[in-house]
Amino acid sequence: MVQETPVGESAGVAVEVVETSSLGDRSYLAHDGQVALVVDPQRDIDRLVALAGRLGVRITHVAETHLHNDYVSGGLALAHLTGAVYLVAGADEVAFARTPVADGDEVTLSPRLRLSVVATPGHTFHHVSYVVSGPSGPLGVFTGGSLLFGTTGRTDLLGAQHAEALARRQYESVRRLADLLPDGAQIWPTHGFGSFCSASQSDAAASTIGRERTANPALRLRSDEFVVTTLAGLDAFPAYYAHMGVRNAAGADQIDLTPVRRADPGELRRRIDAGEWIVDLRSRTAFMRRHLTGTLSFGLDGPMSTWLGWLLPAGRPLTLLGESSEQVAAAQRELARIGIDRPAAAATGTPEQWAAGDAGRLGALPVATFADLAAARAGRAPDGLPAADVVLDVRLGNEWRSEHIDGAVHVPLPELADRLAELPSGAIWVHCGSGYRAATAVGLLARAGRQVVHVDDAYPHAAAASLAVVPPRDT
Repeated sequence: MVQETPVGESAGVAVEVVETSSLGDRSYLAHDGQVALVVDPQRDIDRLVALAGRLGVRITHVAETHLHNDYVSGGLALAHLTGAVYLVAGADEVAFARTPVADGDEVTLSPRLRLSVVATPGHTFHHVSYVVSGPSGPLGVFTGGSLLFGTTGRTDLLGAQHAEALARRQYESVRRLADLLPDGAQIWPTHGFGSFCSASQSDAAASTIGRERTANPALRLRSDEFVVTTLAGLDAFPAYYAHMGVRNAAGADQIDLTPVRRADPGELRRRIDAGEWIVDLRSRTAFMRRHLTGTLSFGLDGPMSTWLGWLLPAGRPLTLLGESSEQVAAAQRELARIGIDRPAAAATGTPEQWAAGDAGRLGALPVATFADLAAARAGRAPDGLPAADVVLDVRLGNEWRSEHIDGAVHVPLPELADRLAELPSGAIWVHCGSGYRAATAVGLLARAGRQVVHVDDAYPHAAAASLAVVPPRDT
């Protein structure tokens, strides 16, 4: 998605926002009508090249605020393609040629577009922000994972042992930006739109330094309070993050989005029987209604790449099932952004076509609401639904600790595949916060031979259905 955000007619500078909503990130293209700067580009740089072409501007500079942990950067490839100057913090050790920048550096793109480099450690040790100035002075700042809308970037991605020290530096960095810039300066963060790189989440779509003075914990709290609050809010993050920083430091190659090899029904059967990961990209509603048995639900209508990247065992072959070639291509693009480059195979069509007439390889799974769960727990399970022997909550730790259904079993989705044997016997009713993660969990459980019910409902409806919702007893 591309969204234009002009920062002022008199400035002669505009900032284009390129959103990657599936990962909760933004890239930016700032230009003066002739030359352009790209900040924190995702790996699929064709979007930015096309945008520059539509605007009639030439990309002369590409800048990274930090070595990213949540996606493979397209910065090096974009710089090579366009001949742009590639700005990367000089303190970061990388295996490729770049223009190193440090605190206090000034970069002139044109008489109307200048950058000032500000060291803002906290999200990473060598994080930098870029203040954008026009002829009349500062217009805004690209903050990466430092100052976000109503929050800051998390500080534990480089290891829990560094989290507190980096939280203190994050606090100082945010305050430094607020001291340097006027209240009207706009903020353009990379993270904070659902990304696990954010310390917490905000619904804001835009902000300024002035707004953050009243909304951001780093600008409202004392240092110790900020550190305690930030550390207490940190939860698990996707396992693939461990590989992203290393890959970005090495320098990522160009993305390969050529079509995935197609598999026929016989190959799909062999891959399923071998225990490989066969992923159904259709909506969870379609999956529950009819699917190829042994497959897993990771619908493209949710954060597919985040959860599939988190759960997929390293080195395990991956096959994609979609309704169309376009659906498979969209998934391939999302997965390539996090370094899953070439799925082993793909197939398009319907479950009936994938099964090739073998009805025994088709399955369906029951779906329920929290009201249905309440009835089942009271011994009045709706027709067609089993007793609620086990209620399984697959949300993450902080969600569980905030409140949960009394008597539920908690196994976070990323841990489920390794903890199936811990679950009590009987029919398992599975829920999460909205139904998306529960659908994946239901697929894993069904593949393991368990009787399951998918609670496809918003978690706040649990209390409304008169289910007992209580805080955990061990806090």
